[in-house]
Amino acid sequence: MKRVGGMSKHVIVVGAGIIGASIAYHLAKGRARVTILDEAEPGGVATRASWAWINASWGNPEFYFRLRRRSMVEWRRLADEIPSLHVNWCGGLCWDITGDARADFLRDHSNWGYSMRLANRADIERMEPNLAAPPLEAIHVDEEGVTEPLEATQAMLVAARTLGAELFAPTRVKWLNVEGGRARGVMLDEGEIRSDDVVVAAGAGSVELLASADFRLPLDCPPGLLVHTEPAPKLLNGLIMAPELHLRQARNGSLIAGSDFGGGDPGDEPGREAEELFAKVCAMLKGGERLKYSSYTVGYRPTPRDGLPVIGPARAIEGLYMAVMHSGITNAAAVGLFTAKEVLGDEREILLEPFRPHRFASA
Repeated sequence: MKRVGGMSKHVIVVGAGIIGASIAYHLAKGRARVTILDEAEPGGVATRASWAWINASWGNPEFYFRLRRRSMVEWRRLADEIPSLHVNWCGGLCWDITGDARADFLRDHSNWGYSMRLANRADIERMEPNLAAPPLEAIHVDEEGVTEPLEATQAMLVAARTLGAELFAPTRVKWLNVEGGRARGVMLDEGEIRSDDVVVAAGAGSVELLASADFRLPLDCPPGLLVHTEPAPKLLNGLIMAPELHLRQARNGSLIAGSDFGGGDPGDEPGREAEELFAKVCAMLKGGERLKYSSYTVGYRPTPRDGLPVIGPARAIEGLYMAVMHSGITNAAAVGLFTAKEVLGDEREILLEPFRPHRFASA
């Protein structure tokens, strides 16, 4: 690890969602002095409204599949290192891909070494006996999982603080301080904090912060509506990805559903959309008529314009690193590990090369 004046590097992490929390934990584990800042409550904004699926599927190109698959491995390591961090490797059933798309999906992922198979109705009824109308066939992936996003984020923040990291939230970062082509810290309402490096992992808020350092990040933040029921007895064993309804059961028994895993467009009447989605949940499950509606959330998914994560240093500004992406839950474990290694100067991670910020240098 690089040393500055005989001391460990001081790194500011802007963002206390699941990406920022993982980066902060891994930096602190690497003996950096870490300051975590977030304008919201600890746990982030988009993180709280995530379906929280940990996977390497869903039609991504192979280079992105490789990063996601590695992150699944790192999630298992994290769960071993942090006892309060729970991951349920429950697997899932998917039947919202059909025809040639399904055949291509199965062929590609099987060739890449992903464990999946085509399950028949008897298999599906055995795996999920509470489905009211199980499909004739579904893709079954047994190695995917889910975590409770806020709980997981808070567990990593606690672990980082145990290792010496400091957390200040809610605290608004006004701009990044750049002097002589190098990030020197951040400016708060209360004044400046100096550091050796700054990592921006602030989701949708990253655009304005990076612009203060003259880096233009093309980012879309589409909304995603998810419905939550009151806690119920166990009805599902794994993840369900049916046409227009993706469904899982949380650790507290609540069922969480979206029109897809990212949540659907809430439209002009999100309450009405939520009621219609809840009705689909009730219809999908045996005993669904006994479910009670609780609430809905609308999350804004920070998605770089080309749909791929942005992870790495800003070429023109030494000491500035960024990690902004949708699929933050899946990627968090590997991105935290790799970012810490790169910031601390230990090594450059080849899996991150397709995701470097300089692809947007002319934006």
